[in-house]
Amino acid sequence: VQLVESGGGLVQPGGSLRLSCVGSGFTFRWYVMTWYRQVPGKDRELVASIKGYDTDTEYADFVKGRFTISRDNAKSTAYLRMNSLKPEDTATYSCNARGPWDEYNGQGTQVTVSS
Repeated sequence: VQLVESGGGLVQPGGSLRLSCVGSGFTFRWYVMTWYRQVPGKDRELVASIKGYDTDTEYADFVKGRFTISRDNAKSTAYLRMNSLKPEDTATYSCNARGPWDEYNGQGTQVTVSS
């Protein structure tokens, strides 16, 4: 089983990035996909989540209106579109797949928002 994130990098305040999370080794469409972020010394925090079939979504208040989570089950990929990025969005972003009986986490991708 693997979850591989990509798309992170350095971006200026107000800029955009799209993160991708490709899953393999499990039935992707059965799993709720969640993006988390973490800054060293702080707890991991939920950013956004999307269910498997009905694509029902959930967002943290601090990203509502700026970030969009989506998924393509045919490609076993979850996305996080991030617009209007702020310096406080700087963190390691990782994806999580939660199924009926198991759960998997990716290694993460670094997002740095700085001028």
